[in-house]
Amino acid sequence: MCNLYRMTKNKDEVAKWFDAIDAAGGANFGEEVYPGYPGLVVASGEVRQMSWGFPLVMKGKNGQPLKPKPVNNARTDKLDSFFWRNSFEQRRCLIPVSAWAEAQGAKGAKTRTWLSLPDAELFAVAGVWRDSDEFGTCYSMVMTDSAGSAAEDVHSRMPVLLTPDHYARWLSGSPQDAKALCAAWQGEIRIDRTDQPWVKGAAVQRDLL
Repeated sequence: MCNLYRMTKNKDEVAKWFDAIDAAGGANFGEEVYPGYPGLVVASGEVRQMSWGFPLVMKGKNGQPLKPKPVNNARTDKLDSFFWRNSFEQRRCLIPVSAWAEAQGAKGAKTRTWLSLPDAELFAVAGVWRDSDEFGTCYSMVMTDSAGSAAEDVHSRMPVLLTPDHYARWLSGSPQDAKALCAAWQGEIRIDRTDQPWVKGAAVQRDLL
């Protein structure tokens, strides 16, 4: 799963990279994006700012409403479920990413391992989006089994990475065509194991739904 990624380009650079219209206005996002925080996506030919994670409505033991949790990863094998189906069929997007991180190490001492594509300043991850009452417009990152990919050495799942010739198919192809793209990346992956603490004051987020 992915609970942290890096995006080091500004909205103008992203718009140019994806040949999209800048509709992000006064976008305000950090280079490191956490669940529940804003990030940039490319949807319907526009670069837009959205919140990372679909809201999962929670209730306490006595039925009292709790703060919604951001579900920031959508498993490929769950895209037909009620929670994801409508967005997957009707609202797919591209998520600009410079690198994504996974936690490695002993419990309580996990560090960040960054994964990226060699010589690529930016690449696209498959995503879905929707409007919500809780978070406004929001998006989630599509994850797949990493078996057969270099990323398998780090985690059993990885984001669905898309090449430019697959952007249109992901965005506007049939659900069957889009799902066929949800496979482990077969190209090279750069793996950078660091001594950076995994948690830097950010809340630990939910596992995949």
